[in-house]
Amino acid sequence: MNAPSTPSTPKRARLRPRTIIGILIAVGSAVTVIGCVRQSGKVIYFHEAELPQGWPLLTEVGVVEVKEYPQYREAVVTKNNGAASDEKMGSMFGTLFSHISKNDIPMTSPVEMEYSQQDSRAMTSMAFLYRTSETGTLGNDGQVVVREVAPRTYASVGVRGSINDKNFECGLAIVNAWIAANPQWRADGTPRFFGYNSPLIPWFWKYGEVQVPVVASAKTAS
Repeated sequence: MNAPSTPSTPKRARLRPRTIIGILIAVGSAVTVIGCVRQSGKVIYFHEAELPQGWPLLTEVGVVEVKEYPQYREAVVTKNNGAASDEKMGSMFGTLFSHISKNDIPMTSPVEMEYSQQDSRAMTSMAFLYRTSETGTLGNDGQVVVREVAPRTYASVGVRGSINDKNFECGLAIVNAWIAANPQWRADGTPRFFGYNSPLIPWFWKYGEVQVPVVASAKTAS
């Protein structure tokens, strides 16, 4: 007589070590991303570094507004060879990063890039902004100049995407069209691009501001 068969116990699936590590990395990455997401005004962005003290709220994407900026201190590298911004961004960034590293100055956001008024594809300077006006020492440090920037008014538009000539020109066209439609303001200086994110952030999440300095027109002022 055959003995009754005992039902087999289902085997528990075991996760491989590589799978476990992958899950932990994914969870850790998600927690990191969530922790870096911040809101400034109506803008959701990835916060990777502190803003300068007294910095205004970020400008909504696709919307132009007039903003007042306080005095701040910056380290700037200037180039006058007329090359397109994409061709010299890396070397300028490297020079500035070496400056703050050797002087133990914290990295902040945004990075400032100014462009020629005659050629919107020609970046003329790049600057790292200091957290406070007491940080660092004014003066020259090789190619880097540390200077105070006076308070100023800008017409600003928020943009998404990588820091490149194309995105800058698109943002600049929006701001210039707004200035043309609002005669109470007139352009008064060099346009700039503020980049708030590093290459680690996906291009579609990167945030920036394209700005033109403005002053009240003579008719409005009178």
